[in-house]
Amino acid sequence: MDTAYDAVVLAGGAAKRLGGADKPSVRVGGRALLDRVLAACTGAGRTVVVGGRRTTARPVVWTREDPPGGGPAAALDAGVRRCEAPTVVVLSADLPFLAHATVDRLLATLADSGREGAVLTDGEGRDQPLVAAYRSEPLRRELALLATEHGSLSGLPLRLLTQELDLARVGTDSLASFDCDTWEDVSAARARIREHGHVLDEWITAVKAELGVELDVDTHTLLDLARDAAHGVARPAAPLTTFLVGYAAAQAGGGPEAVADAARKAVALAARWAEESDGADAPSAPQAGRVRGDATDGGDAAG
Repeated sequence: MDTAYDAVVLAGGAAKRLGGADKPSVRVGGRALLDRVLAACTGAGRTVVVGGRRTTARPVVWTREDPPGGGPAAALDAGVRRCEAPTVVVLSADLPFLAHATVDRLLATLADSGREGAVLTDGEGRDQPLVAAYRSEPLRRELALLATEHGSLSGLPLRLLTQELDLARVGTDSLASFDCDTWEDVSAARARIREHGHVLDEWITAVKAELGVELDVDTHTLLDLARDAAHGVARPAAPLTTFLVGYAAAQAGGGPEAVADAARKAVALAARWAEESDGADAPSAPQAGRVRGDATDGGDAAG
């Protein structure tokens, strides 16, 4: 499968239902919505963000629609003009739960279907044209035809574009297409990432993004190590041990294998430490009068 693609992220709009707040900069889980979306398309050869310049977690190409505030069709046209790859992934900047896996599914569906685009559908079966992958040439063609027909792309809805394209649909759960249009949506997203089943993954992802660490490791192994160190040695040993594992892995060249190897060594050490604390490896106490070589034994003192 040819996965060469560029990404266009639409980060403009007035955000009226957010009281005019700069929606792409609103934070969910300590990260700006825009940065969360950018993290889902790191495989793009070029990432173009259409909107006002902001600080972002990784470098992007900036552009603006003409005129500014001209709507999604005009913004998409401005973004596509800065792209070079044969495929363009198009995303809005307010998707807190968008993941690499969704982008990969869109690209795979587009490649396998042979169609002009692959668009995500939400839980109710509605197309989400701003969570989609398109072939660049048909997309440019239809944008140019719309501009010619209407005199401008400003103010045109995206459905006028997508209804002219041959699209494959990619079904999903409601999370991948969940967008933050209101403060209630923002509050719901912030609450969800703090739920027990999600908070750890969200936190680890946020920390890696903040530190610029691109590394997938087995978090269960590290959690088991922390547990063993806390129970077998002392509670403060847990964070200190995991820190030292990370440091050792970095010295060994980094990568998941280096982390796993350092973690295995530390787990084994913690197990040995716990055995000593429990006395599990101590020999049984000798019975009275049965000291080796004692005259009362009746045995050979030389053994």
